[in-house]
Amino acid sequence: MRRMITGAHSILYSTSPDADRAFLRDVLALPNVDVGDGWLIFGLPPSEVAVHPAESNGRHELYFLCDDVEAFIAEMQKRGIACGAVANRGWGLLTELVLPGGGTIGVYQPRHARPAPVGASAPARKAARRSKAKKKPKKKSRPRRGRSARKRRR
Repeated sequence: MRRMITGAHSILYSTSPDADRAFLRDVLALPNVDVGDGWLIFGLPPSEVAVHPAESNGRHELYFLCDDVEAFIAEMQKRGIACGAVANRGWGLLTELVLPGGGTIGVYQPRHARPAPVGASAPARKAARRSKAKKKPKKKSRPRRGRSARKRRR
């Protein structure tokens, strides 16, 4: 089946969008594209989505993931960016980052299993396999031995 979802678009609402865009661009160094009038859309690394039970619908959360939350906090402190204390939630080590506009974003070091990122399209994967197959040196073929021959060698 052809994959229907090709990505995700998250929206951060801010009372200081220019400051928060500059933070994402300059501090977190996220790749971006200006779609007109300084309106930046940022690229994100591979992501995941989870569905949690709730009393009502309509609530959504965004967390950034990192490999080492303590190193992330240390880097933010060097830049004068406030982060909250680390909380061990079992599923990850969580801090909260304060954006220049005053909003917050959770940042955590996952301790849960992570899904494989959505990869390239099927034609691209096939082309990559063909390319690898051409580069591999061919192994010398040797006669296959049956089960009884393997037992005798032991």
